[in-house]
Amino acid sequence: MNILFVYPEFPDTFWSYKHALKFIRKKAVSQPLGLITIAAMLPKEWNKKLIDVNVTSLKDKDILWADYVFISAMIVQRDSARQIIDRCKALGVKVVAGGPLFTLEPESFDDVDHLVLNEAEITLAPFLEDLRQGKPKHIYSTSGLDPVPYADLRTTPAPLWDLIDMKNYSSINIQFTRGCPFNCDFCNVTALLGHKVRTKSTEQMLQELDSLYATGYRGSVFFVDDNFIGNKRILKHELLPALIEWRKDKKGITFSTEASINLADDEELMELMTEAGFEFVFVGIETPEEEALSSSNKSQNKKRDLLEDVRKIQRAGLEVKAGFIVGFDSDTISTFQRQIEFIQKSGIVTAMVGLLQAPPGTKLYQRLAEEGRIISQMTGDNVDGTTNIIPKMNKELLLAGYKNIMGTIYSPKYYYERVKTFLKEYKAPKIRLPIDFDSILALLRTIVRLGILGKERLYYWNLVFWTIFHRPELFPQAITMSVYGYHYRTICEKRNIF
Repeated sequence: MNILFVYPEFPDTFWSYKHALKFIRKKAVSQPLGLITIAAMLPKEWNKKLIDVNVTSLKDKDILWADYVFISAMIVQRDSARQIIDRCKALGVKVVAGGPLFTLEPESFDDVDHLVLNEAEITLAPFLEDLRQGKPKHIYSTSGLDPVPYADLRTTPAPLWDLIDMKNYSSINIQFTRGCPFNCDFCNVTALLGHKVRTKSTEQMLQELDSLYATGYRGSVFFVDDNFIGNKRILKHELLPALIEWRKDKKGITFSTEASINLADDEELMELMTEAGFEFVFVGIETPEEEALSSSNKSQNKKRDLLEDVRKIQRAGLEVKAGFIVGFDSDTISTFQRQIEFIQKSGIVTAMVGLLQAPPGTKLYQRLAEEGRIISQMTGDNVDGTTNIIPKMNKELLLAGYKNIMGTIYSPKYYYERVKTFLKEYKAPKIRLPIDFDSILALLRTIVRLGILGKERLYYWNLVFWTIFHRPELFPQAITMSVYGYHYRTICEKRNIF
């Protein structure tokens, strides 16, 4: 059996980093973790190939080689996924699809031969057995079952790293947990993966990291867990101490992940994370408005000094990247300026600000559907200035306020000011990736692109010299953030925000 795995293209978005990747000569941010994990679940004797459309082109001969094309995608990859499916159908090759896009929108892909939805640890085996018997069904799903079964991650195999070329990616994804203990009404994590935080075993993670390290990879590793700290006990007493021990005889490798803001409450946990080599955490802050936090059931963010929480995490040696939302029913015209002020004061350099959207399967979607306020599919692009709902605020005012936030915080003046605010608070990391020849070349490219040719050159040089004289140990971070700023501004310019 010949199996071709195809990963659709990400459009040019905030998180694609396409304009930043050019500085380091990488083609994509990260590899398709789901597909190379699925590959490990298939019979070993099957022939397997992977085409990541983000790093290489998909040719007809690749499709025709396959008995089946396996495709997985997120919502933001919808258009590319549709094009790939149509090509396969035109060439007469059967398609097997799974992942968040198809699980949330199966009705949009009824022409796909086989939909293997929800968690593959549960739904893939029945499909493979039916395929062996020559009678595979159209859809395999756990949706609607009561109770909904969730996978035991201790059965999940390590990804097949040899299906990808590590040199194409700026970081590599791995996963330790699924599920989140919280229940934010606009988030589809619990709809897809449940409230109970399920984990792989520590031994399993170390074996996975060993297999990754054996490939020669020495770069950044991102834990794609939706809330890495959902089970603090296991982290503090098992995984993090094991990671600290694991890395003692290793070169390179740094970690990053996503976490809830209550990380700031646990100094021991933050210390263990930095000791293990974690560089940053992405946090869903959403809004400083208490009423919006209450209405969206963002309980973990309520009645806190969010600014001080961010600073605690930064002072511990972890950069905070964060998500923000405008367009809650309780938002007013003054909300936009408060978002700007919060982002600037916090020194959150990477601030993903989006309009409120209602993903299928969420409580927000259900409520707004009942109110007749769902108007379209969501794009999956958090910062494209669109929404699939009818907002309470006048839509033109909402869009103008949103553009004002983005146009302000990603203008060179405000952006570089925010980088300095961050560098003043940030504790230098204990573990860093080594400076290599590619890093030096990247620095030279920033000097040319940003320091000589760039519109922001005065701000760039001001940051460079300020860092050299005040925080020289953070010079790599300053340059990296300058490159990120170039990407974010390019995205804003393409969307006519500036």
